[in-house]
Amino acid sequence: MGGMCAASVRCYAAALKHGSLLIDLDERRLPLRHSHHRYRIDGPNGVQTLTVPLVGSTNNMLTPLRDVLISEHGDWRRLHWGALFSAYGRSPYFDYVADDLSRVINGQQRYLHDFNSQLHQVVVDFMDLPLETSYGAVPRNSGDEDGMVMVDLRGRIAMKKPDALPLADVPYYQMWARGREGFVPGLSILDLMMNMGREGIITLIEMAAAMP
Repeated sequence: MGGMCAASVRCYAAALKHGSLLIDLDERRLPLRHSHHRYRIDGPNGVQTLTVPLVGSTNNMLTPLRDVLISEHGDWRRLHWGALFSAYGRSPYFDYVADDLSRVINGQQRYLHDFNSQLHQVVVDFMDLPLETSYGAVPRNSGDEDGMVMVDLRGRIAMKKPDALPLADVPYYQMWARGREGFVPGLSILDLMMNMGREGIITLIEMAAAMP
């Protein structure tokens, strides 16, 4: 799987089904994905897409994920933290994870994969997800060694178009859903974490139940 930024609930459900996650640092063609530096949250004004700006010269089709650089243009870290606080500051679990999350959002990472991996670790640690995460290149003959089956999620769970994975969108508590259009699927894992805490793993398991 590619290194997605605060990846979607659907992405985590698929990963949890298999219990392990390999982030392909050699993945290229990232500008076609958008999910490697964007994530969707839901707040008082509806769904919002937050974007991590990238250094233009490293955000091209040939650059591997390991070399993509973050730009500090536009004071984006302050804007992201403000949006997250506005969206989830009153959610049930914000106070429990705010310090760890703030350290990542307001950190000094130069490389996008460092930012993404640190966000991922906050989620895994706080939600206590049984996910073994490794970083490197996807083996050419990935598949059936030692009975292990690798499911390639690169490009299958993105933000540009719906994925085709056999996952159910299981509704969970969302503090902004009441009085609006109801449950909003496909948001960042941060939404599930803020609203459900460790109980969110039940939602992920139910979503992945239909996967082979």
